[in-house]
Amino acid sequence: MPAGRAPVVLGVSGLYHDSAAAVVRGGEIIAAAQEERFTRRRHDSAFPDRAIAWCIEQAGGVGRIDAAAFYEDPALTLDRILRSAVETAPESMALFALAAPLQLGQKINVAERLMGWLGPAAADNLHLVDHHLSHAASAFYPSPFPDAAILVVDGMGEWASTTIARGGRAGIETLAQIRFPHSLGLFYAAFTWHCGFRVNSGEYKLMGLAPFGEPRYVQRILDHVIDLRPDGSFRLDMRWFGYLTDNTATSPAFETLFGVRREPEARITAEYCDIAASAQAVLEEAMLRLARRALAVSGSRNLCLAGGVALNCVANARIRREVEGLEHLWIQPAAGDAGGALGAALQVSHAMFGAPRHAGVGRGIDSQRGSLLGPAYDDAAAAAALAAAGVHFHPVPDCEARDALVVQALADGMIVGRFDGPMEFGPRALGNRSILADARRADGQSHINLRVKFRETWRPFAPSVLAEHAADLFELDIESPYMLMTAAVRPELRLPGKPVPQPAGDDLMARLAQPRSAWPSVTHVDFSARVQTVDAVRNPGFHALLTRFHAVTGCPVLLNTSFNLRGEPIVASPADAVRCFLCSGLDLLVIGGFLAWKREQPPGLRALEGSARHEPD
Repeated sequence: MPAGRAPVVLGVSGLYHDSAAAVVRGGEIIAAAQEERFTRRRHDSAFPDRAIAWCIEQAGGVGRIDAAAFYEDPALTLDRILRSAVETAPESMALFALAAPLQLGQKINVAERLMGWLGPAAADNLHLVDHHLSHAASAFYPSPFPDAAILVVDGMGEWASTTIARGGRAGIETLAQIRFPHSLGLFYAAFTWHCGFRVNSGEYKLMGLAPFGEPRYVQRILDHVIDLRPDGSFRLDMRWFGYLTDNTATSPAFETLFGVRREPEARITAEYCDIAASAQAVLEEAMLRLARRALAVSGSRNLCLAGGVALNCVANARIRREVEGLEHLWIQPAAGDAGGALGAALQVSHAMFGAPRHAGVGRGIDSQRGSLLGPAYDDAAAAAALAAAGVHFHPVPDCEARDALVVQALADGMIVGRFDGPMEFGPRALGNRSILADARRADGQSHINLRVKFRETWRPFAPSVLAEHAADLFELDIESPYMLMTAAVRPELRLPGKPVPQPAGDDLMARLAQPRSAWPSVTHVDFSARVQTVDAVRNPGFHALLTRFHAVTGCPVLLNTSFNLRGEPIVASPADAVRCFLCSGLDLLVIGGFLAWKREQPPGLRALEGSARHEPD
C-alpha cells in the first residue's frame, strides 16, 4: 500500500443467504450491494462474484484493494456443525449429510475464492471476522455515537445467536453471548414456518400478520417453548424444533402445541393470526429485556442494533419507547447477513488499519450515506433500456419539470415506479428503487398488492413522510430514515372504526377495508405504520419530490414499497425496471430523466401486464 494512501478493504458475506460485498476506504463506506440484485435470484446465497466485481470497480480496480474480509470464520462454523451432529446422532445424520459438503467445500475454501479475485499476493491480507463481530461493526461504526451498547440478534453465527457488546474509542468489546441452538431468530423462524411462510424471507410477513390477532398463546409459549429470564437470557426447549436433526424449523411435536401447520398460499384464519401475535409479543419482550441488559452492562445510553432480528421494526419501536435510560438508537439498515459484508470491511479498517470514524459523532449524523450505496445508471443507459424494449417515453431533463409531472400523476391516483440514483443497500426501498402512490387512496393497499406486486392483499405498505412533518402525523420522536421502526398515527388523526363481524381474523380484508386515518393505504389495522422519514441530506431528490407533492396536495406522505414483482429482488438495472413496469400494473415509470406512461404504450406491450411468473416470496 503506497504511503499516505488510505487503506481500501473489500468485505464479503455469503454462502448462507443474502450474499453481498462492500468496499471501505480509510473507514469511509464507498459502495455495497447484494448479489441478488445482479443475479435476480432473491436472497441469493452464492459466492457474490458479481457484487465483488462491482465493488472492486468502485474502488478503482483490483490494484487498489489492500485487504479483504469475510464475515465469519468457516472453521468455527464447521466446528458447530460437527459438534451438533455428534451430540444429536443418529437423528442428525441426514442433516449433516446436507450441511457438511457446503461447509467442507465452498465455505472452507473462501480464502482461495478471494485470492482468485485479488491474487496470491493478497494471502497475507485476508481476514476472517467473527460473524457477530461483523454485525456489531456494521451497527456501531456507521452510527453517530462516540460510544454505544451493541445488541446483535439473529439465527446464528459460528456459535453465537445473541451478542451484547460495547463500542467506543478503543473499538468493540464483546460482553455477553447466548449460543446455538438457543436462538431468537430460529424461535421466530419456527412460527414463521408454522404460519405457512418461508424461513429467512417470510419473517416480516409474520410481523405484519400479528396485528390481526390476539396474543392468546403467549403463556403457552413461555411455559413450553422458551424459558425467558428477566435479564433477557433464554433457552429453547429443543423438543419443538427440527433444525438440529432434519433441517426443518419445527419438529412434528410443534403441532401438538399449536395445531396443524398452515399450507403456503392457504387461507389465513384467526388461529394463525393469534399465533403470529403471540410469537411477536414474546420476541418483543425478549428484545426489551436484552436491550435493558445491554445498556446496563455497557454503561452507555446509546444503543446500536444489527442481526436479522433487528429488522423487526415493531420490536425496535418498543425498544425506543420502553427501555428506560435509552437516549439514542441506531439500527443498521442492512441488518441481516448482507450487512455482514460491510461490517467485516469496517472492522478490518478500524481494528487492523486504525482508520478514523466518519460518522458525525455528537451531531446525530450517521455515515451510512442514506444506505444509497449500490449501482447508479446515467440517462444513456436508461434510454437504451427503454428503446430496447420498444417503450414509448418522454425525455424530461429538468428535475423540477419532471417532478411536477410525477406529482400530478400521483395526485391523479396513478401508481408510479421511481428509478433514480444509487440503489439501496438492505431490504428496504428508500425512494430510489420504489413504487410510489398517494397514501390517501382508499384502495391503494389492495390495488398495489393485487395488480402491481401480485401478492397477498393484506400486506401493509410503508409511508414515506417529509422528516420535518413526521412528528405532526405520527407518534415518532426521532428520525427513521431507513424504515426500521413503526410508529402509530397520532390519536387525534385516527378515524373511528366500525365493529367488524367476528371472527375478524378469518376475513382480513373486512378489517383492511375500514379507513383508519387520512392515509388508509399506509395505516395498518392497529393504527401503526413502518415510517420512513425523508430528509434533504440523505436523499435530496426524493425529498424534493415529496416536498412538491406536499405543496400541491397538502399531504406530506407517499406510499412507498419496493420496486419489484413478487418473489423477485428489488430492480437493479434500467432493464429490470422496464420489465417490471411492463409486466405489472404500474401506470408511470420515472427512470432517470425520462417518463413513460403505460397508457401510451403499443397494445403488444400493454398486453404484457401480469405476464411475468410470480414466485411465492
